[in-house]
Amino acid sequence: MRAPIHSFAPVIRADARILILGSMPGTASLAAAQYYAHPRNQFWPIMDQLYGAGRTLPYALRLEQLQRHGIALWDVLARCVREGSLDAAIEPASAVPNDLPGLLRRHPGIGLVCCNGATAHRLLQRHHGAAFAASLPQLRCLRLPSTSPAHAGVSLAGKLHAWRTALGPAALNRA
Repeated sequence: MRAPIHSFAPVIRADARILILGSMPGTASLAAAQYYAHPRNQFWPIMDQLYGAGRTLPYALRLEQLQRHGIALWDVLARCVREGSLDAAIEPASAVPNDLPGLLRRHPGIGLVCCNGATAHRLLQRHHGAAFAASLPQLRCLRLPSTSPAHAGVSLAGKLHAWRTALGPAALNRA
């Protein structure tokens, strides 16, 4: 059996209003110890357009810029067994979720959870959907197009539009 891989600690400040969830970092991200490190992942180009948090900034400053705008990052899964980077390769029986309900209790200002792709959304619903519905009825959860290079069915412009719609000023005011 392969050894499990582990996600990163959350990137979050006390004033966070929006939580962006991935499923599990890919191999490039794990190797770099950075969220969304694959050079073709479109997360940072989108964050650059929305918040000025692009790859031209050092990683720590990108994270700071997101947090300044009330954005937090984490993953649905704490650990799993997966060959390669594809979400489809996650062995379901090995998936152990992060304590998202605990994080949300510690950060009650978060009103919006945005899942980066279908797998993150599906895992969130599987592991936490009932708990969120029961204990956090005010929490809005959105599924956004994955920024992964494996999700080529939606153009960068299409992804940017969806992310801008979800995270734009109106979304920040509602969160």
